[in-house]
Amino acid sequence: MSLPVKVMRDGLLEKRSSGLLQLWKKKRCVLTEDGLRLHSCRGGGGDAAGSAWSPKAKELRFERMTTVDCVEYKRGLVYFTVVMATGKEIDFRCRQDGAPWNAEIALALVRFKNLQAVRTGRNRYLSAHLGAHLGTHLGGAHLGTHLGSTGEDEEL
Repeated sequence: MSLPVKVMRDGLLEKRSSGLLQLWKKKRCVLTEDGLRLHSCRGGGGDAAGSAWSPKAKELRFERMTTVDCVEYKRGLVYFTVVMATGKEIDFRCRQDGAPWNAEIALALVRFKNLQAVRTGRNRYLSAHLGAHLGTHLGGAHLGTHLGSTGEDEEL
């Protein structure tokens, strides 16, 4: 059973295709706490609310994302690149209206990485202290009595 994901932003972005012509394709993008979901438009232009968006989405998860960079402003559009851990670069563009997508994606990525670092630090702390705590209780009380004698100090 999966928990519902908090949607931070939902709207249109254009993604540059990786094909030979590198055309810009409209995508419905959903920014969540876990990453960015890209839905393709089935049929029409993809602008209108009546457009049919594919229920199947490509997901760019923050755990596999490195950075958002290469921001450029041209003719009312913001161009930016999402860099994945594999080194793959994915180019996007959007209108400059309101809060730009690149800033929201970058902030969400930083928030995700910070939470991940806190969890990792907490887990290391707990395992180190819990391991030491268990080692003193188990090692001193039980391990010595269960191992028995090695026979070196005993006379036959």
